[in-house]
Amino acid sequence: MAAGVPNVSSNDAIAARNFAIEIDGTTIAQFTEVGGLTSEMDVTELKENGPDGKLIIKKIPGAHKTPTLTLKRAKNVSMDLYKWHKAALDGKVKEARKNGSVILYDYEAGEIARWNFINAWPSKLTTGSLKAGSNEVVTEEATIVMEGFERVK
Repeated sequence: MAAGVPNVSSNDAIAARNFAIEIDGTTIAQFTEVGGLTSEMDVTELKENGPDGKLIIKKIPGAHKTPTLTLKRAKNVSMDLYKWHKAALDGKVKEARKNGSVILYDYEAGEIARWNFINAWPSKLTTGSLKAGSNEVVTEEATIVMEGFERVK
């Protein structure tokens, strides 16, 4: 049985609504969407001739590709995300690289999945469209690149 949720099995689907982002152990502003949680590797083709002279193509695992995360949220007055991005813009790479996690919670706020990322920094920040007379919430999107990514739970 899944921890924290009564009467469900570990094979039940997980709701994507409860998640958080941690950077260096601190939960940062709530995001409405996280994309790019992928695990992928290059495929290397090895071509050789078989005993009968026919071409054999073998596919073997190549290098692991680190994903690029996309974080979306309602824009607020905090400058923290921009300051993190600005460190990279200013060439302060050591300061800009941070470790973090994407954490998925069950309905009772119990942690059920965690992806850790290593040496990450925001390569791009985008503020949504501004339109006079609109009542829409201004959005912000951050593109996060990294050197390592792993699901640990």
